[in-house]
Amino acid sequence: MNGFRLPATMENLSNLIRFVTDLLTKNGFPEQRALEIEMAAEEVLLNIIRYAYSEGSPGDVELRGHAVSEDEFMLEFEDGGVPFDPTSLPPPDVNLPLSRREVGGLGFFLVRKMVNEVRYRRENNRNILTFLIRKSGQNS
Repeated sequence: MNGFRLPATMENLSNLIRFVTDLLTKNGFPEQRALEIEMAAEEVLLNIIRYAYSEGSPGDVELRGHAVSEDEFMLEFEDGGVPFDPTSLPPPDVNLPLSRREVGGLGFFLVRKMVNEVRYRRENNRNILTFLIRKSGQNS
Protein backbone atom coordinates (compact mmCIF):
# COMPACT_ATOMS: atom_id res chain seq x y z
CA MET A 1 0.00 0.00 0.00
CA ASN A 2 1.33 3.41 -0.95
CA GLY A 3 1.27 6.07 1.77
CA PHE A 4 2.00 9.78 2.05
CA ARG A 5 1.91 11.98 5.19
CA LEU A 6 2.17 15.76 5.48
CA PRO A 7 1.07 18.46 7.91
CA ALA A 8 -2.62 19.28 7.31
CA THR A 9 -2.12 22.79 5.93
CA MET A 10 -3.34 24.71 2.89
CA GLU A 11 0.27 24.93 1.71
CA ASN A 12 0.34 21.13 1.38
CA LEU A 13 -3.02 20.71 -0.36
CA SER A 14 -1.60 20.63 -3.89
CA ASN A 15 1.02 18.02 -2.91
CA LEU A 16 -1.66 15.86 -1.29
CA ILE A 17 -3.87 16.09 -4.38
CA ARG A 18 -0.88 15.32 -6.60
CA PHE A 19 -0.30 12.12 -4.59
CA VAL A 20 -3.93 11.09 -5.22
CA THR A 21 -3.59 11.93 -8.93
CA ASP A 22 -0.40 9.86 -9.19
CA LEU A 23 -2.06 6.87 -7.50
CA LEU A 24 -5.04 7.04 -9.85
CA THR A 25 -2.83 7.39 -12.93
CA LYS A 26 -0.58 4.47 -11.90
CA ASN A 27 -3.69 2.35 -11.39
CA GLY A 28 -5.16 3.09 -14.82
CA PHE A 29 -8.11 5.30 -13.96
CA PRO A 30 -9.69 7.02 -16.97
CA GLU A 31 -9.08 10.78 -16.95
CA GLN A 32 -12.71 11.81 -16.31
CA ARG A 33 -13.10 9.30 -13.48
CA ALA A 34 -9.79 10.45 -11.93
CA LEU A 35 -11.04 14.07 -11.98
CA GLU A 36 -14.15 13.06 -10.02
CA ILE A 37 -12.08 11.25 -7.40
CA GLU A 38 -9.64 14.18 -7.16
CA MET A 39 -12.58 16.54 -6.50
CA ALA A 40 -13.92 14.24 -3.77
CA ALA A 41 -10.43 13.93 -2.25
CA GLU A 42 -9.99 17.70 -2.29
CA GLU A 43 -13.27 18.17 -0.40
CA VAL A 44 -12.19 15.71 2.30
CA LEU A 45 -8.71 17.23 2.56
CA LEU A 46 -10.07 20.77 2.82
CA ASN A 47 -12.34 19.68 5.66
CA ILE A 48 -9.43 18.04 7.48
CA ILE A 49 -7.27 21.14 7.00
CA ARG A 50 -10.04 23.53 8.14
CA TYR A 51 -11.74 21.62 10.93
CA ALA A 52 -9.81 18.60 12.24
CA TYR A 53 -7.28 20.44 14.37
CA SER A 54 -7.55 23.40 16.71
CA GLU A 55 -6.28 26.67 15.31
CA GLY A 56 -2.57 27.20 15.75
CA SER A 57 -1.79 23.52 16.26
CA PRO A 58 -2.19 21.74 12.93
CA GLY A 59 -1.66 18.02 12.86
CA ASP A 60 -0.98 15.70 9.97
CA VAL A 61 -2.97 13.95 7.31
CA GLU A 62 -1.96 10.61 5.84
CA LEU A 63 -3.17 9.26 2.50
CA ARG A 64 -2.98 5.60 1.54
CA GLY A 65 -4.18 3.77 -1.51
CA HIS A 66 -4.09 0.42 -3.22
CA ALA A 67 -5.91 -1.65 -5.79
CA VAL A 68 -8.51 -4.00 -4.35
CA SER A 69 -9.26 -5.66 -7.69
CA GLU A 70 -8.83 -4.98 -11.41
CA ASP A 71 -11.62 -2.38 -11.30
CA GLU A 72 -11.71 -1.30 -7.64
CA PHE A 73 -9.38 0.93 -5.65
CA MET A 74 -9.26 1.91 -1.98
CA LEU A 75 -8.17 5.40 -0.88
CA GLU A 76 -7.84 6.23 2.82
CA PHE A 77 -7.57 9.58 4.59
CA GLU A 78 -6.27 9.48 8.17
CA ASP A 79 -5.96 12.34 10.64
CA GLY A 80 -5.49 12.74 14.38
CA GLY A 81 -8.05 15.51 14.71
CA VAL A 82 -11.27 15.70 16.66
CA PRO A 83 -13.54 12.68 16.16
CA PHE A 84 -15.86 13.31 13.22
CA ASP A 85 -17.86 10.82 11.18
CA PRO A 86 -18.96 12.55 7.96
CA THR A 87 -20.94 9.45 6.95
CA SER A 88 -23.38 10.25 9.78
CA LEU A 89 -24.37 13.57 8.19
CA PRO A 90 -27.92 13.56 6.85
CA PRO A 91 -28.20 14.33 3.14
CA PRO A 92 -29.18 17.93 2.44
CA ASP A 93 -32.65 18.59 1.09
CA VAL A 94 -31.67 19.72 -2.40
CA ASN A 95 -35.33 20.27 -3.27
CA LEU A 96 -35.65 23.25 -0.92
CA PRO A 97 -35.18 26.72 -2.39
CA LEU A 98 -31.70 28.12 -1.75
CA SER A 99 -33.09 30.68 0.70
CA ARG A 100 -34.39 27.87 2.97
CA ARG A 101 -31.39 25.52 2.84
CA GLU A 102 -28.86 25.16 5.63
CA VAL A 103 -25.45 26.66 4.86
CA GLY A 104 -22.89 23.95 4.09
CA GLY A 105 -23.43 20.23 3.89
CA LEU A 106 -23.25 19.95 0.12
CA GLY A 107 -19.56 18.98 0.03
CA PHE A 108 -19.92 15.53 1.53
CA PHE A 109 -23.18 15.01 -0.37
CA LEU A 110 -21.17 15.51 -3.58
CA VAL A 111 -18.36 13.25 -2.32
CA ARG A 112 -20.90 10.44 -1.98
CA LYS A 113 -22.03 11.06 -5.55
CA MET A 114 -18.47 10.76 -6.88
CA VAL A 115 -17.26 7.63 -5.07
CA ASN A 116 -18.83 4.20 -4.90
CA GLU A 117 -18.68 3.74 -1.13
CA VAL A 118 -17.51 5.77 1.86
CA ARG A 119 -16.66 4.25 5.24
CA TYR A 120 -15.53 5.84 8.51
CA ARG A 121 -13.86 4.41 11.58
CA ARG A 122 -12.08 5.81 14.62
CA GLU A 123 -8.96 3.84 15.50
CA ASN A 124 -6.11 4.70 17.92
CA ASN A 125 -7.50 8.23 18.36
CA ARG A 126 -7.43 8.82 14.61
CA ASN A 127 -10.16 9.39 12.03
CA ILE A 128 -9.95 7.06 9.05
CA LEU A 129 -12.17 7.77 6.06
CA THR A 130 -12.11 5.20 3.27
CA PHE A 131 -13.24 5.59 -0.33
CA LEU A 132 -13.95 2.48 -2.36
CA ILE A 133 -13.92 3.56 -5.99
CA ARG A 134 -14.35 1.82 -9.32
CA LYS A 135 -12.59 2.78 -12.50
CA SER A 136 -15.79 2.14 -14.39
CA GLY A 137 -17.72 4.80 -12.48
CA GLN A 138 -20.24 5.45 -9.78
CA ASN A 139 -23.17 3.37 -10.95
CA SER A 140 -21.39 0.32 -12.29
